[in-house]
Amino acid sequence: MTGIECLFHLHQELDRYSKDELHYISRPGVWSLGQMYDHVLLVAHEYLDEVETCASLNTGSATGKTPFGEELFRQDAFPPIKIRLPDAMNAPPNNTDSGDQLKRRLFALIERMEDWSSRLDQVDPSLKTKHGGFGWLNAREWYQLIGMHTRHHLRQKQELENHLP
Repeated sequence: MTGIECLFHLHQELDRYSKDELHYISRPGVWSLGQMYDHVLLVAHEYLDEVETCASLNTGSATGKTPFGEELFRQDAFPPIKIRLPDAMNAPPNNTDSGDQLKRRLFALIERMEDWSSRLDQVDPSLKTKHGGFGWLNAREWYQLIGMHTRHHLRQKQELENHLP
């Protein structure tokens, strides 16, 4: 599934949840479905911001990805493990948006991604910004990372659904 297809899937899935299910937290330290959606949306916009930054640069870079980044992109997927960010970067996502609010946010993100998908070929692949764990990525790689990250959270979504009351 492409990033846009994943987001459309998440959009459609929102109809399955009641308000209580969307905000249900099964135990401390575990996100609700709504928080997972908020996280996916925020990270995708951060990655698109990097796409825009790459497109605005004037000087390219020969610096590449880290070995982990190379493997991640070779597989076009995050490893099937839980990833916990350092506490300073791990504030709980928003758990207040309604299903309709999340749908609107997903649709706005999809529109932004569709806009960039038609322009990626015009961005010089040597124009890169640095990802803290994966190394130096160009606009196309940042864009690809959205789908990889979203697909990774589809596993979490299934787990969260399994714990709904």
